[in-house]
Amino acid sequence: MILIRKGVDRGHADHGWLKARHSFSFANYHHPDHMGFRALRVINEDVVQGGAGFPPHGHRDMEIITYVLSGALEHKDSTGGGGVIRPGEVQYMAAGSGVTHSEFNASREEPVHLLQIWLTPNAANHRPRYEQKSFGEERRNALRLVSSPDGAAGSIAINQDAMIYASVLDEGAGAQHRFGVGRYGYLQLAKGGLEIGGAIMQAGDGAKIADEAAISVKALAPDTEFLLFDLS
Repeated sequence: MILIRKGVDRGHADHGWLKARHSFSFANYHHPDHMGFRALRVINEDVVQGGAGFPPHGHRDMEIITYVLSGALEHKDSTGGGGVIRPGEVQYMAAGSGVTHSEFNASREEPVHLLQIWLTPNAANHRPRYEQKSFGEERRNALRLVSSPDGAAGSIAINQDAMIYASVLDEGAGAQHRFGVGRYGYLQLAKGGLEIGGAIMQAGDGAKIADEAAISVKALAPDTEFLLFDLS
């Protein structure tokens, strides 16, 4: 089963400095049919205006991954972690027993466009941790593993039985992924167009995947970019 949810049907918030789309219930958006999927709890597509951002605030017991699509985002947190994340890079923060962090657009003029992802951890009170890695052209016409439970293939190790793949496909290029027995998938299309299981996805669409041994996708536009989650 591949169940596509159109991007226009997501929750929406417009704060002026921040325009956000919520794949799952978040903040003032609540939908009982979209509370999360397996360990995946949040996918927010955010556009933050130049010079704006999120002042210091706290989290705990959440695995937080940030993926920038355009622009640059500056991060600081109470673990001492920090840096500027740009397209092709993945930023990870284990909130664990408690962390305070801030995120601001690194530019005063240009907006930053990003996906922020939360997964529930495999246990409470992990040690807070920060990591950032660049994957760049490794994502081109491939499914590049960017996070996993054990840091396989140079990916970022996270506290959950979830594997996240990033891909940027040329128009007409394809990719395949096999799921283990009892595994689930979620695909978030960030840019371009994609054919999956005979259906068409457009930028912003998400797809829940269950009871599928494998999937094949084909890009319908140049630089089609997406994240694929392999979940227990």
